[in-house]
Amino acid sequence: MTVARTWAVALSGLEAGMVAVEADLSNQTPGFSIIGLGDRALGEAAQRVHNACANSGLPLPRRRVTVNLSPASLPKHGSSFDVGIAIAALATETPMDSARVAATLHVGELALDGRLRPVAGVLPAVNAAARAGIRRVVVPHGNRDEAALVDGVDVLGATTLAEVAAWHGVDVGVPECDPLPVQASAGAPPARPELADVIGQREAVEALVVAAAGGHNMLMCGPPGAGKTMLARRLPGILPELDDAAALAVACVRSLSGHAVTEISRTPPFEAPHHSASTAALVGGGSRVIRPGAIARASDGVLFLDEAGEFTAHALDALRQPLETGEMRIDRAGSTAVFPARVQLVLATNPCPCGSHGIRGGECVCPPAAVRRYLGRLSGPLRDRMDVELTLARVTTVDAPGGPPPVSTAAARARVLAARRRAAERLAGTPFRRNADVTGAWLRNGPCAPAPVVRRPLDAALQRGALTLRGYDRVLRVAWSVADLDGASQLGPHHIGRALYLKKGIAA
Repeated sequence: MTVARTWAVALSGLEAGMVAVEADLSNQTPGFSIIGLGDRALGEAAQRVHNACANSGLPLPRRRVTVNLSPASLPKHGSSFDVGIAIAALATETPMDSARVAATLHVGELALDGRLRPVAGVLPAVNAAARAGIRRVVVPHGNRDEAALVDGVDVLGATTLAEVAAWHGVDVGVPECDPLPVQASAGAPPARPELADVIGQREAVEALVVAAAGGHNMLMCGPPGAGKTMLARRLPGILPELDDAAALAVACVRSLSGHAVTEISRTPPFEAPHHSASTAALVGGGSRVIRPGAIARASDGVLFLDEAGEFTAHALDALRQPLETGEMRIDRAGSTAVFPARVQLVLATNPCPCGSHGIRGGECVCPPAAVRRYLGRLSGPLRDRMDVELTLARVTTVDAPGGPPPVSTAAARARVLAARRRAAERLAGTPFRRNADVTGAWLRNGPCAPAPVVRRPLDAALQRGALTLRGYDRVLRVAWSVADLDGASQLGPHHIGRALYLKKGIAA
């Protein structure tokens, strides 16, 4: 044949577009050209393909080869098109099973000696191919386990280009590889940190359970050693397991980030970037290929920013919009990537740079201006997006023998699951899943809106300026989480009072 076709995938965030790789021969000056709105890495593919074919004993045609990546209007990035380009170019002259070539997705980068190198984003690419009806995929051997997580697809994990050509019917002196029979894996979740290890912070533990029940953002302020990090790291363990769609989305984001994905985990993700992280590291970005940031990797889980006062104010404020919309949209010249950002944000900060401001028995050496500047990095709009604000003190006594036992992870998780079920029943027929997702208009005017006498304390706080309207709605959301934990079907004054306490109160 003079025209050969196969398939590749162009990724833009989690969106994947199928790309037809078409190769054609013409009786012009010998050459190799690639068209179809590719980036620089794709422009360099011609040389990689030429050397890989020559070193694999698979010479390219001596005529001019034109490779078109269709649709031409779709931006294409990276080196994952190499294998598809090579197979399409070879199939124009080398006898191959044309039907197999045309029904196969090829993903992978070529080394100059013909080896296939792993690439990022294989899982979303193969998942997109499966949705498009493609049932055969070729990936580098290093990506085989990741591709095998998609049901209903035959996966060939190839080591060299010669193996791929042999699978398509070319006699190159290597045995044909059998596709790997695949089945989605849902391995056992890793061991969770035990909540009972948190000593002397019963109010803080209860606040953590409320936050988990409704998916609420949380701010903890306290001196070093108060248990802020211990509490945050135990939050994923009391959250419900991810459903199928969320687990697959989490795995796809990890794949796009370049992490090896060997199973579909149901455990909510936990991301804790260092305070030196840049804005792009938090929200994502990149000049050529747009990569997800920490907020996308933590989607459907917890994003924990320890030492939040040490992050730059610009980086923290960049989180405000995705916290409201639940997605992170990154625009670049010629391309746009959208990543999920449905996170529970947990901030932990010291009260001042030295950590001793306002602490009984502590000696703060920070001047007043430094204290104000330190806490000022958490801007008013960002703090307004925190549903639960706690001030923790150092633990001064341990639990005495014979007292109430500490709350275990299993017990807290059981309460959270029961509260989530009650919320799901109340929100049935709406687009909302958790209390934190409910809009203010529905909270104030919907079928479950509290009576005016119940929300009187909230109205008074709003009139005094102690709450913004956004804060008003967030207190209502937390109040419903408190009610769900209590098993109540309607909001009462004590639920509103508890929610206001969690927004402005002190846990010690």
